[in-house]
Amino acid sequence: MEELTTSVRQQHKFSVGRLQKYLSVKSQTVSNNDTLTVRQYSAGQSNPTFLVQTPSDSYVLRKKPPGELLPGAHKVDREYRVQKALFSAGFPVPQPLLHCTDAEIIGTEFYLMEHVRGRIFRDLRLPGVSAAERAALYVAAVETLAKLHSLDLASLNLEGYGKGSGYCKRQVSTWTKQYTAAATRDIPAMNELSDWLMNNLPATDDEVTLVHGDFRLDNLIIHPREARVMAVLDWELSTTGQPLADLAYFLMPYYWPTSINITSTMDIVSVPHIVLASLPPYLISIYCRVRGIPSALPQLNFYLALSVFKMAGIAQGIYARHLLGNASAPNAAQFGQCVEPLAKVALQLAQSNNWIFGAAIFDVTYSLFLQTARGQAVLQQVKDFMRQYVLPAQEEVAEYYSKHAQSAQRWHPPSVIQDLKVEAGLWNLFLPAVSGLSQLDYAYIAEETGRCLFAPEVFNCQAPDTGNMEVLHMFGSEEQKSKWLEPLLKGEIRSCFCMTEPDVASSDATNMECTLCRDEDNFVINGKKWWTSGAGNPQCKVAIVIFPYQLVSRHGQHSMVLVPMDTPGVQLVRPLTVFGQDDAIHGGHFEVHFENVRVPTHNIILGEGRGFEIAQGRLGPGRLHHCMRAVGLAELALELLCQRAASRHTFGKKLYQHEVVAHWIAECRLMIEQTRLLTLHAARALDTQGSRAARKQIAMIKVAAARMACKVVDCAIQVYGGAGVSGDFPLAQMYSYVRTLRIADGPDEVHLSSIAHLELRDQLKKAQAKL
Repeated sequence: MEELTTSVRQQHKFSVGRLQKYLSVKSQTVSNNDTLTVRQYSAGQSNPTFLVQTPSDSYVLRKKPPGELLPGAHKVDREYRVQKALFSAGFPVPQPLLHCTDAEIIGTEFYLMEHVRGRIFRDLRLPGVSAAERAALYVAAVETLAKLHSLDLASLNLEGYGKGSGYCKRQVSTWTKQYTAAATRDIPAMNELSDWLMNNLPATDDEVTLVHGDFRLDNLIIHPREARVMAVLDWELSTTGQPLADLAYFLMPYYWPTSINITSTMDIVSVPHIVLASLPPYLISIYCRVRGIPSALPQLNFYLALSVFKMAGIAQGIYARHLLGNASAPNAAQFGQCVEPLAKVALQLAQSNNWIFGAAIFDVTYSLFLQTARGQAVLQQVKDFMRQYVLPAQEEVAEYYSKHAQSAQRWHPPSVIQDLKVEAGLWNLFLPAVSGLSQLDYAYIAEETGRCLFAPEVFNCQAPDTGNMEVLHMFGSEEQKSKWLEPLLKGEIRSCFCMTEPDVASSDATNMECTLCRDEDNFVINGKKWWTSGAGNPQCKVAIVIFPYQLVSRHGQHSMVLVPMDTPGVQLVRPLTVFGQDDAIHGGHFEVHFENVRVPTHNIILGEGRGFEIAQGRLGPGRLHHCMRAVGLAELALELLCQRAASRHTFGKKLYQHEVVAHWIAECRLMIEQTRLLTLHAARALDTQGSRAARKQIAMIKVAAARMACKVVDCAIQVYGGAGVSGDFPLAQMYSYVRTLRIADGPDEVHLSSIAHLELRDQLKKAQAKL
C-alpha cells in the first residue's frame, strides 16, 4: 500500500487522537490502547481518502475537503447510503461501517469502510499486464457495470435517491452550473458544447437505474490474481438516471483522439486507443447481453460527448479547489489547462457519428475473441475437473465397454460417468439462458471437453440433447418445457433426434418419405429414420422427429413433433456401426421405425410447417459446439503424435527428426490454430448477430473443422503405424468420430454450396454499393 499512500497533506491533517477516541466508542474493533496510524491516498481529486490502520485491522476513511466547497458537491452521506444498500444486496463494494456527521471529530463529516485488498490500476493502459488479461479486466469491469444497472431500486430501498428520469438534461444543466461556478476564464468551446448537448438530448432519457457517475477502471479494486472486480469505489457522483451515460463514461478513453495528449496533467483520460482498439463493440455486446437489452445503442455519440463535458467540468472544479487551497491532489494546478482541449474533443465526438460507428471500428472481423469473466471462471473449473476426475476415469470407462462388448449392458452408461455428473455440478453450460455464458464463452469450454469422448455428458452438454434442449427452450410450449425440457436440463432423461432416412438422400430434406397424417386430435406417423444418435441409451425417453407435412413452400413443408420413445409402434430396429464401432458410449446410432405411431397434436413444436425454421435455430449453435469439440480432439491427437514422434526411432534418428514428420507437426499446428480462430469468429457472430446472420461463418467452420480434425488424426495414425489403427490407442475411435462429422448435420458439399451462394450475394452487394 505504500506506493498508493503518502503522509497526510498539511491542508488535510486532523486529530488522530480524537478519531481514535471516537472509534473506540463507535467501533467494536478499535480501542484506546491501539496504535492508530493514518496515511493519505495519493490518488483522487475529490473527497480526501485515508488508510487507517491498527495493529490488527485496516480501514478506509473518506471525508469532505475542508473550507469553502462548491454547492451540492462532496456529499459523503450519499456515498455511505448507497454503499450500505449495495453491500446488503451483494454488489461488490467495501462494507461501510459508520457515518459521522459531527465535524468536531476530524473537522468535517466522514464515513469509515472496510479496507479491501487487491489491485488498483491508476494507469489505464495497464503496463506490465498481458494483452489477454488486459482485455479480461475491461470485460470484468463492464460486466460489473451492467450488473449495477440491472439492480432493482425498490429492493435496494433507494427510492428517492436521485431524481429519476430526465437524467441527461439534469447532467448537462448540473455540469454547466458547476463549470460556470468554478470558471476562471471564458472558454467558447465549453459554451458551444453545453448548448449542443442541451439541444440534442436523447429520446430515451426516461430510463432510470442506479448510476455510478464516475465508473472507471481506476475506481475498481481487482482481485490480486484473477480478472474479477472485488469492489467499486468512489460513489460521490452516484444517483439514479440513464445508465448509458455510465457506459459511455467507461468507454470514453477508447475514443480519445491521438492528436491530443494531456496525459501528463490528467491521468484519468490516458488510455487511448493503443489499448485494444477493437474492444469497444465487444464490451458493448457484453454489457447488453448481461442486461438483456438490444446491442444497438442509439445516440452513443451524445453520451460520449456528455462524458467528456463532465470531465471538463471536473477538471475546472479541481483547478478551482487548487485556487481555494483545498485540493486533494498535489498536481491540481495543472488541471486548468485541460478544460479547453477536453471541450474540443467532446465537440468532435458530438458532431461526428462516423467517429464512433465507423465500419472499421464495429466490423466484427476485428473483434477480439475474449471470454467474459464468468466464462473464464467456468472454463478453469472445467479444466480442473477434467484433469482431476474425467481424464483419469477414461481407463475405467474403456474397461467397462470392453467387458460388455457382446452384452446389452453396454447401452447402460457405466456408473462412473453418472458419479462424475453428480460431482461436476456444472451442467447445461451450452445454453446461455441457463448458464449465463455466451456462445463465445462456451466455445472454449466445448474445446476442452472435446479431449475426452464422454466428457460432454459429464457436464450435461452432449449431443443430441443439447440441440433438443435448445429447440425446446426456444420454441417449446410451456407444457412441452415442463414435461421434457426440465428433466433434460436436470439430466434425469436423455433424448434423440430423428431426421435422416435410409431409403433417400437425406442431404436434401425435401426427399423425406416418413409421413405425418392428422387424425382428429392425433398425428399418425409412419416411416423409417436412421442414424438416430443416443436412441440406445435406456434413459432416452423422447425423440424429436422431423417430417414433410402439408407442402406450402420449400422452407415451409416440414414439421417437428415430440414422440415419446415408449409410444406403441416405435421400434428400435438395430444399432448402426461406424467403421465397425457401435458408439455405445454415446447411446449408439439406431435405425428407428414408426408404424402407425399416434401422438397428440399438441406434441408439435411451434406449429405446422415450422420445422425448417426450428432446424436453422437448432443447428447453428450445435454445429459450433461440434466444431470446437473437434478442435479439442485435434489438440489431443497432436499431443499423441508428438509423444510418439519423440519416443520412437527409425533409421538412426527419432521420428520427429525426419523432415516429413516435422512438417506434419507444423502443418497440424497451423490447421488447428486457423480452425480455432475461424470457429471463435463464428461464435462471436452468433452472439452479436444471431444464427441467421452467422450462416456463412457456421457453414465455413462446419467444413473446416471436420477436414482439419480428420487430417490431424490421420497424421497421428500414420506416425503410430499399425498401433494407430488398433484398439490399443484412441486414434481409430477418434478418426471414426471426426470422419463422421464430414457427413453429420449436412455433408461438406451442401455447406460448400451454401458458402458459395452467400459469398456471391455479399460480393454483389459490395459491387452495388460502389456504384
